[in-house]
Amino acid sequence: MIAPTNQNPITIPFLENGDKLSRAEFERRYTAMPHLKKAELIEGIVYIASPLRFEPHAEPHANILLWLGNYKIATPGARLGDNPTIRLDLDNEPQPDAVLLIDNNCGGQSCLDNQGYIKGAPELVAEIAASTASIDLRDKKRVYRRNGVKEYLVWQVIDQRFDWFSLQEEEYSSVAPDAEGIIRSQVFPGLWLGVTALLAGDMLGVMATLQAGLASSQHQEFLQRLSR
Repeated sequence: MIAPTNQNPITIPFLENGDKLSRAEFERRYTAMPHLKKAELIEGIVYIASPLRFEPHAEPHANILLWLGNYKIATPGARLGDNPTIRLDLDNEPQPDAVLLIDNNCGGQSCLDNQGYIKGAPELVAEIAASTASIDLRDKKRVYRRNGVKEYLVWQVIDQRFDWFSLQEEEYSSVAPDAEGIIRSQVFPGLWLGVTALLAGDMLGVMATLQAGLASSQHQEFLQRLSR
């Protein structure tokens, strides 16, 4: 018979903004707080998101997901995630607003581990930067570059600015819209974005540009590569 004990059960500390933790301890505390919707570990520091307003975050977030989601539907082998946890390295476990990746079975550079988390760098990460612009454009940008995220998109909704970074020789280069106001992904052929339309909230224009990309020969060739 096990003797009764008066010892208190082990209490797991709450996550707090600014905590400096290992990834294992971050995950332990995060798991113990099921009410917490979004927390990230960036360079060993904990960042906890504030409640999100419809503007300037939730609606732009939904518009990015609509754009990426329609591309994913038309591109077997591409996978889309909304706020997924990514195990990048021992000091970094971000939870970006959206990721678009190539399935590991189709040659993608990341995979799902046995717990269902993304392990490694997705090909594309998108962040909606309202109050977090400095983190997204400084610390996270450095982390994503170092870990090999090929395309990093940051929509600064308050400043009405959209940054698209492409990884070139281990550095991020800023990609500007062409003469037609379109940015064309180099990693996901056919993923075209009408930046002016997006910033103006013209989702019909955004979708028309995307449909032109999906009808392009580059997208058709990409589909053939994914299916091999």
